[in-house]
Amino acid sequence: METILRIGIVTVSDRASRRQYQDLGGPRVEELLGRFLKGGWEAVKKIVPDDEDVVVRTLRSLSDVDGCQLIVTTGGTGPAPRDITPDATLSVCQKILPGFGELMRAVSYKKVPTAILSRQTAGIYNDRTLVVNLPGKPSAIDDCLPAIFPAVVDCLDLLGCRGVEVDSSVIKTYRPHKGGEQTD
Repeated sequence: METILRIGIVTVSDRASRRQYQDLGGPRVEELLGRFLKGGWEAVKKIVPDDEDVVVRTLRSLSDVDGCQLIVTTGGTGPAPRDITPDATLSVCQKILPGFGELMRAVSYKKVPTAILSRQTAGIYNDRTLVVNLPGKPSAIDDCLPAIFPAVVDCLDLLGCRGVEVDSSVIKTYRPHKGGEQTD
């Protein structure tokens, strides 16, 4: 099967990058995307430390070199000094899409009152790649990724990414920019 969509999945964690503990966030993102998407897609996986320069280089490389149309990060979105993922995303992206973070915080807040401390965001790099920051905890990924996924798919349509096929038996999307108002 021809790969149409390339998705970067970046775990941002000092300890996971040093192999001091098993990365659970990145595999959870990949598992959910595997359920949501059908058709040809490929994950390009990275585990990097909480270092802003490294995250910036990784995001750029995933788009510019690896050709990823979507990059999903997990981890490093809190207020702690080493939580720098949103900062790296903001420095890379030319267009910021704050609604992604707003929705993720709203969904998470229904379960955890400290969700307001999260700084998730999203943006577009070089008019071709959507970058989305998810929290690092698998249960939070379970809450956030399905909530934002309809907007992810529509944004990819707007960026000209062709061939994004969604399994409508698993998740519903709204794609007004793919030839008229419709849901998958």
